Amino acid sequence: MMLLGLLLLLVGTSWLWGWRKLWNQRLPPLAPGFLHFLQPHLPIYLLGLTRKLGPIYRIRLGLQDVVVLNSNEVIEEAMIQKWADFAGRPTILDPQHHLDLSLGDYSLTWKAQKKLSRSALTLGMRDSMEPLVERLTQEFCERMRAQAGTPVTIYKEFSFLTCSIICCLTFGDKDEALAGTIHSCVDDLLRAWNHWSIQILDLVPFLRFFPNPGLRKLRRLQEKRDHVVKQQLRQHKDSQVAGQWRDMIDYMLQGVEHQRGDKNPGQLHEGHVHMAVVDLFIGGTETTAITLSWAVAFLLHYPEIQKRLQEELDLRLGPDAPSSQVLYKNRMRLPLLMATIAEVLRLRPVVPLALPHRTTRASSIFGYDIPKDTIIIPNLQGANLDESVWELPHEFWPDRFLEPGKNPRTPTFGCGARVCLGESLARLELFVVLGRLLQAFTLLPPADGTLPSLQPQSYGGVNLLMQPFQVRLQPRNPGAPDLGQCP
Repeated sequence: MMLLGLLLLLVGTSWLWGWRKLWNQRLPPLAPGFLHFLQPHLPIYLLGLTRKLGPIYRIRLGLQDVVVLNSNEVIEEAMIQKWADFAGRPTILDPQHHLDLSLGDYSLTWKAQKKLSRSALTLGMRDSMEPLVERLTQEFCERMRAQAGTPVTIYKEFSFLTCSIICCLTFGDKDEALAGTIHSCVDDLLRAWNHWSIQILDLVPFLRFFPNPGLRKLRRLQEKRDHVVKQQLRQHKDSQVAGQWRDMIDYMLQGVEHQRGDKNPGQLHEGHVHMAVVDLFIGGTETTAITLSWAVAFLLHYPEIQKRLQEELDLRLGPDAPSSQVLYKNRMRLPLLMATIAEVLRLRPVVPLALPHRTTRASSIFGYDIPKDTIIIPNLQGANLDESVWELPHEFWPDRFLEPGKNPRTPTFGCGARVCLGESLARLELFVVLGRLLQAFTLLPPADGTLPSLQPQSYGGVNLLMQPFQVRLQPRNPGAPDLGQCP
């Protein structure tokens, strides 16, 4: 009994000492209430709190307070100017999170893993990436031409295309069966991860110790995912040739092998290659497909911008535009296309609250003290809609990006140490796929004239999902049948 009393006294003393330390600090203001994360359009709701609390404040997430950043200024101070203080990640459910690029905590090993993965993407695939994206996009357009006049659920088509691109870059294999397996696995994983039975564990962490069918399903899907990736790693190890690489796995496996035996604290092993591959599929398939779908939805609502884009493509790429390549290296010749992509990314950042950061040491933002191990949430969508920065922030207005120097950089892909690994690939895909699509087709609503909703689904996970919709693709070549004009 005396031992229990002593233990309670020590715990209570430690708790009071922790609070005393906080009392002596100037913390960001605390938003009243406990149910903020149940708001249906959370990023917009969090932006609304800035009117009373300013661009940085605290909200309660379950049993802990988290700090929310709502403007470019405070996000850049934390993630760029003081990046080392805010590069950590909170602990998550996945037992492999320490090997994960997106969710793994900041360390020398994590830095080495990101360097190798970025090198594989930008150097290893440098010469083959754009031709691959161009070829698969051309095949995609040919499939869409076969369905001309029939309403298609364009998001599903984009999703399979982006998954196929990453399959070819990663596995070096244009096996549609393999791409289908990976695509199904990624879709199932994201659905399971976004289910309320998993999301609630962030609010009430101790529930993870109780039976949870959703968590068991997530574990089974992760095992299925890992089986596919391990099989590919094994095949690559058995067939690779030293000094040559066919794809990203070859490049990363050889990179790990070259550093074997080096006495450095950032030693990598095959598990890091495995999780880098997982990150590419989880982070690079649905995000790009969703952004492309948002672009199509906006252009259905703004047919005059769609017409201007097609005129730009025809003018800048010549009279044979439908058969000419849309090369990313020539992107400056297509300023309206680049501006349209930038505007879609500004209005609908796919991961609007980014992934949570954790302070690796005590720091400060905007004059406020930020203790060590504080969870930080950058509200990227809120920053992109800041009325003090953007003129008519809620309007779809690509021309804002045609005036040089007047618009700040949007942090859609993150910034600092945690900037998205696949940003270069995503920007390439957005440019080539959207350009090719508008070269080949005019985007039309279904025959009944129904336009897609521009309001996102209620925010309940990581990605900013849109309401399902369909689009008709009218071929632009002279001999194609007239399927009707935009209303």
